[in-house]
Amino acid sequence: MEKYHRKTQKSQAHPQELAVLTFVENMEQARNYETLLKTNDIPAMIREQHEQSEHSKSIAIIVPEEFVDEAHVVIESQDAYDDFYDITLGDEDSDDFDSDFFDDEF
Repeated sequence: MEKYHRKTQKSQAHPQELAVLTFVENMEQARNYETLLKTNDIPAMIREQHEQSEHSKSIAIIVPEEFVDEAHVVIESQDAYDDFYDITLGDEDSDDFDSDFFDDEF
């Protein structure tokens, strides 16, 4: 019968390779992306990285490598959604809009 030692036995689980998904400008945006990804069942982490130049730092959103493509789709979809509403709601003060059209006289 062959014996094995616990100390030399290799783990069956392989550590997940991590990849930087994107860099963001501020912690608020990083938290928003992290929440968005986790809501879509994509594990995500935030890592602050200090740059070589003075007072410069960037914030990285990190996901397991196997989720990179899916995470890009989720982020891009959300950004497109936000852009759509920025465009449509940003024109509220426009003079071209006839607010009298919606006034009903009953």
